[in-house]
Amino acid sequence: MIGGRREGRPRPRVPKRPSSRSKQQDAADAPRVAIYTDGGASPNPGPGGWGAVLLVAGEDGAHAVRELSGGAPHTTNNRMELTAAIRALEALPAGTRARLYTDSQYLRRGITEWLPAWIARGWRKKDGGAVENDDLWRRLAQLAAAHDVAWSWVRGHAGHRWNERADALATAAARPFRPAGRRGEASAGPMPAPEAEIYLKVSCRDGEGGWAARVRGAAGERLLAGRRASTSANRLDLEAAAEALAAVPPGTTAAVYTASEYLRQGATSWLAGWRRRGWRTQDGGEVKNRDLWERLGALLKVRPVVWPPLDDEARAEIARLQPGAEMDDP
Repeated sequence: MIGGRREGRPRPRVPKRPSSRSKQQDAADAPRVAIYTDGGASPNPGPGGWGAVLLVAGEDGAHAVRELSGGAPHTTNNRMELTAAIRALEALPAGTRARLYTDSQYLRRGITEWLPAWIARGWRKKDGGAVENDDLWRRLAQLAAAHDVAWSWVRGHAGHRWNERADALATAAARPFRPAGRRGEASAGPMPAPEAEIYLKVSCRDGEGGWAARVRGAAGERLLAGRRASTSANRLDLEAAAEALAAVPPGTTAAVYTASEYLRQGATSWLAGWRRRGWRTQDGGEVKNRDLWERLGALLKVRPVVWPPLDDEARAEIARLQPGAEMDDP
């Protein structure tokens, strides 16, 4: 014996048995429910809403979609983010395996990093101060313990289908609690009837694209268009809106029709908060496309704007536009 191993003829190799883990086992270990949540208030604090999309896996691999939402007359971004997660987990049977996706670092880091220390300190922060929103954190902690939950962060407003859907649900749920006039701002009275209509359309592929706008008002109708290289759909949306509003005299009330939730939500819900935070997002990151948002914000200050939902007539108007085409005034 040398080193505890017998010398001589090598042992025949024994074929490995197939792994005891089957596809069925892998499937059983996969999250049964994928959850996408979002929430916010505009202004912050102010009227707000939350939304959640639950994708429940079926035995055939398909997913059933369930949507939840709600709002409050006076709340904060963080409370709405927490509420969305709470309501989603409350809708699940105890012991459910789930993965929750959020674009809020406050929610993700709170539940995965900060929560154990808060509990150990008797719901106190490191500096001795009380944990904000501890009523919601306590409830979320109970629900997280009752389920098997993995927590993931996704970048907000980056085109992810279900994150965008959760955002849309939250925005819609907040509308009934907002005053008349521009969303997120106190109303000094009813918004005047629009004196101009603006229809926007963009097209972007592989970093190149174009935009088109139809501006219709008392002075007639104008068709505007532009092309850009090294751009994105979001930048084109912003440029189209800015160019169209610049063609409308200051003080003119305009209705802007767009299929872009990025543009609509940015102008109605996010812009004021970005300004207050020095052009930082609520997670501390830099606001993308700041140059165009600053230009658009300046135009919106002197032009009252409403952002109606798209009906069939508006969609038909937008469909006729040709982004980037050479357009002459009629």
